[in-house]
Amino acid sequence: MKLPRRRFLQFAGAAALPTMSRNARAQAYPSRPITLIVPFAAGGTFDVMGRIIAVRMSEILGQQVVIENTTGAGGIVGVNRVVNAAPDGYTILLGTSGTHSYNQTIYKKRRYDAVNDFTPVTLFSEQPMVLEVRKDLPASTIPEFAALLKRNGAKMQYGSAGAGTTTHLACALLNSVIGAEVTHVPYRGSAPASNDLIGGQIDYLCGNLGAATPLITGKQVKAIAVLSRSRSPLMPDLPSAHEQGLNGLDITTWTAIFLPKGAPRAIVDKLNEVTQATMETPAIKSRMLEIGVTGVASDRRSPEYLAKFVADEIARWEGPIKSAGLQVD
Repeated sequence: MKLPRRRFLQFAGAAALPTMSRNARAQAYPSRPITLIVPFAAGGTFDVMGRIIAVRMSEILGQQVVIENTTGAGGIVGVNRVVNAAPDGYTILLGTSGTHSYNQTIYKKRRYDAVNDFTPVTLFSEQPMVLEVRKDLPASTIPEFAALLKRNGAKMQYGSAGAGTTTHLACALLNSVIGAEVTHVPYRGSAPASNDLIGGQIDYLCGNLGAATPLITGKQVKAIAVLSRSRSPLMPDLPSAHEQGLNGLDITTWTAIFLPKGAPRAIVDKLNEVTQATMETPAIKSRMLEIGVTGVASDRRSPEYLAKFVADEIARWEGPIKSAGLQVD
């Protein structure tokens, strides 16, 4: 039945209201403070990074970006806080290689789906890991460290920011490559783990280079090697584990912004633009370099790139994690 023109226009206008309403909300975004979930303890590298970018993002957005440290279970508690949040752009996640790559295989039963439970926004930074040991450990190179682990590994302990975190996986893989079994001591964050390393309560830690650098330069701990394939510009004189004989070892952390599943594209694009502008700010670049973090190239910052990158990272680490026997229930 053909509707009269007036009725047709009324019907068409009503049908368009939901779309117009969504677009209006996206255009007005943000109209209130945004919560940035950091799923790790305050004081660690990811927390510091989140606070650095939150200040500049707040300036660009005209609304405060508030950091919320939601810790526990290697980042799982904080991640699920975002999974269960409304996809309105007011709860965002600082995701990492740990939360969106390793955890997907470490846990035999996944606590969330890193590919399908989120809306990717942008990949923005990378950072190498470093093997740091207590300052009086009788080893200064990878060959000496490996020999020590093989002799005394059963009596030694290594720390991490928590079970299933990048700091746990990095050392577990390192131990596996060396061929030693060492007791793992999980902490609630990298800061308390570092404090115990300084105090000599644990023997070594695989930490983020940026957080470890002040401790290394201050001679509170001793650095053995960066765990990326190449040396870092932050500590160019520190050899990589790869060049010290652990061929193929490459452990680099990355960080990215995610929204809950179903977030509107307009809000995704807005946050992508703001994150990129933040990372291009000279003061932010300088501050990030101080903590050992470098921004990724512009061709790697799109939501589409991040979606594929996460899927590829999960696949890349599945084999090593399983073969090293690192899976837990």
